[in-house]
Amino acid sequence: MPDKSYKITSTGQNDQGNHYCHRDFGESAPNQNSYHYSNQDGSYYYSNSNGSKYYNDGQGGSKYTAPSGSGSGSGSGTSSGKK
Repeated sequence: MPDKSYKITSTGQNDQGNHYCHRDFGESAPNQNSYHYSNQDGSYYYSNSNGSKYYNDGQGGSKYTAPSGSGSGSGSGTSSGKK
C-alpha cells in the first residue's frame, strides 16, 4: 500500500476569509501538492493527492472529477436535484 503520510506546507485564511490547507504527499503522489479550501459561504473544494478533485457548493450540489480527468459526476443531497 502507498504511504498515506503528508506534510502540511501551509494553512491559514486568505483575504476573503476562507480557510485553506496545502499538503505535500511527496514525490510518489500524482498530485504532490494537494489542498483544500473551506469557504465562508459553506462551500468547499478538495484537490486530492491522487489527482481527483471534489467541489461541494454547500447547498446540496457537488461535483467530482476523477484522477484521469475523464470521469466526473455531480449529485445533490436534496430532492429537488439542485446542481
